[in-house]
Amino acid sequence: MNTLPVVLDLHAEEASFLAVLRDYALRAPHYDLDDLGKLEDRIDAHLDGLRIAGPAGLETVLAQLGPHTVGELFAGVVLAFETHHTDGLSQLSEHVRNAVETERGYLMALGWLDWEWVAPWIDRMLASPKPLFRRLGLAACGMHRRDPGAALLAELSQADPGVLARAARTAGELRRHDLMPTLRSHRLHQDAATRFWVNWATAQLGDEYALEPLRPFAEQPGAFQYRALCVLLAWQHREHSVAWIHQLLQNPAQRRIGIQAIGLLGDPVGVPWLIQQMSDPPYARVAGEAFSLMTGADLALLNLELQQLPDFDAGPNDNAEDPNVVMDPDENLPWPDPQSISRWWQAHGGEFQAGVGYIVGLPQSESGFKQALAHGLQRQRIAAACGIARFRPTDVLLPISAPVRRQKKWLG
Repeated sequence: MNTLPVVLDLHAEEASFLAVLRDYALRAPHYDLDDLGKLEDRIDAHLDGLRIAGPAGLETVLAQLGPHTVGELFAGVVLAFETHHTDGLSQLSEHVRNAVETERGYLMALGWLDWEWVAPWIDRMLASPKPLFRRLGLAACGMHRRDPGAALLAELSQADPGVLARAARTAGELRRHDLMPTLRSHRLHQDAATRFWVNWATAQLGDEYALEPLRPFAEQPGAFQYRALCVLLAWQHREHSVAWIHQLLQNPAQRRIGIQAIGLLGDPVGVPWLIQQMSDPPYARVAGEAFSLMTGADLALLNLELQQLPDFDAGPNDNAEDPNVVMDPDENLPWPDPQSISRWWQAHGGEFQAGVGYIVGLPQSESGFKQALAHGLQRQRIAAACGIARFRPTDVLLPISAPVRRQKKWLG
């Protein structure tokens, strides 16, 4: 079919942009399954525009590849896998080897594709002499919750920290209890990412000794902080969690993570203190999020938001001399109205029992976590997936980053 090059360029650009947006949305506080589904439909529509064009669609994407083009690599890998385009795959593989920042796009594509497109390439990936492709093969198995068998044990004995970290993560996702002794041997690995994923994995396998090495990750800002926090609050004994949160709140620098921890613990005795934090602009929105995680109260729907927003800017500005270059982590959270929320709590607080953990207004039980997985926002769903893992100790972990069509099958 003859499609105008300008139209193909537009499809490639939009599919690439939306793929990166979806990657962000998977960890965002304001996307639920329906929102993700709509975003995925838009991505698929633009991929369809490229598919219809045949080889010209893939060629258009390949022409847009650059050292930082994560979304373009996603689109190229999807199209090349679906058409078994070996030359295109070779070009994409060569590109990702030389542009390491784009590896994320390859991972996104492997998770997006149905298993039938990925499966024929897995053995080849896992047998590759290149650590990059063994890492990608392990990631594909983990994201699709498909067991690579003996290859997983073999990769856990590798010296390459990237391969070892991904092997550990996949072992945890698949709940490979037989690999616990091997995983434990890497508990104090010098590479931080490897150390995190090894202890994260053994925690998912019920190993209480993994919680202590995870605590520093929860206490320090970084890529693993929220994930470590969710695992700790899901698996730690309640009295240990309460003592740890009290310790966090003694340090002003850890107030934000302490607020999130109170929301994850879910005990309504913390609500009055959360409401107090809503009057302090740097912590107001995350306190509102913790309140909603615990109570299920939708601040926008219940008109519990501030009508006049405070003059507060937590993110970077246009001043090149300003050292603040960190994006506002609460940018997409509502501004809570402490007075309205206080009145709501006076009316509804009696429905909650002190000493009991709640998530989105329901007791923290298998059914409560499943409701949060079905209807919650994405950051709430991350917490719910960690929580439900305790009630299903032999089941593979729920893949909350998978395409919505696949997630709905998992959720039944």
